[in-house]
Amino acid sequence: MPKHVRLISLLVVCSLWSVPRSAHAQALIPHTLQLDAAKLEKQGLSLAQEAAQLAQFQQVELALPRARLATQLAPKNDKVWLLLGGLQLQTKEFDGAIAALKKAQSLNPKNADILFALGSVNFQQKNYQAAVENYQAGLKLKPNDSEGLFDLGNAYYLLGRLPDAIAQYNKAVSQDKKFWPALNNIGLINYEQGDTQGAIKQWQTAVTLDKQAAEPLLALAVALYTKGDASGEQGLRQQGLTLGEAALRIDQRYANLDFLKENLWGQRLLSDTKKFLELPRIQAALQQRENSSSPRLQPTQ
Repeated sequence: MPKHVRLISLLVVCSLWSVPRSAHAQALIPHTLQLDAAKLEKQGLSLAQEAAQLAQFQQVELALPRARLATQLAPKNDKVWLLLGGLQLQTKEFDGAIAALKKAQSLNPKNADILFALGSVNFQQKNYQAAVENYQAGLKLKPNDSEGLFDLGNAYYLLGRLPDAIAQYNKAVSQDKKFWPALNNIGLINYEQGDTQGAIKQWQTAVTLDKQAAEPLLALAVALYTKGDASGEQGLRQQGLTLGEAALRIDQRYANLDFLKENLWGQRLLSDTKKFLELPRIQAALQQRENSSSPRLQPTQ
């Protein structure tokens, strides 16, 4: 799967449904203004909920204006600002995202999700050391957050701090035994370090946890085929081809080397994958997949 970058925490989205209303204004303020303020905030939270739901269905362009208006109607709610920052991060409006997230942080310095989101902004802008600092600060508040641990591992990975990356990935798995992306990335590191068998073991475990996870399935396919090709073991080659076809049926984006590079695949694995994707059987599978997804012309009367 694409590397996880925390954009909008599901917990944040869900919590918007139960955000308590702000306390009524003091008695010196006219009663009608109290009601208007309460109504405005309620409308703002309702818009934020709607924006969050749209974001869950990848309707970010529709969600953004609702989130912006929500921050105007409920300007003292940190979760609304966090939502806006997450949406702006998805559309790569980095300056806007930072401003929204800093506003959220000023309202609630103890919200770890804000720090994780700031880490994601820095991560996407390739400011990996700054991302590390954000993730570490978030983990001080939520030390057992598997996604935060994974994000920190990715930042370490791209800084070349591989032992530190593996340590964070292992911590993520210790918090969530089914968190296969961390196992997948340990496999990526193992493969680049020449530990093919260690990588295969990690990817096999990841696939066992989620049989629809295309990324570890394709990586496993490439590793098995390459190992079989080097040793002359026909069984390994056939197994690799079969698994590769299955992975590309799940998600054909993994046939794109640029996409794989974005997902932190290293040079050794990319080189072996390039050869694998050029094999006639894999090319045939890709062509079949492309043909089946093309719109069919209706016969003329």
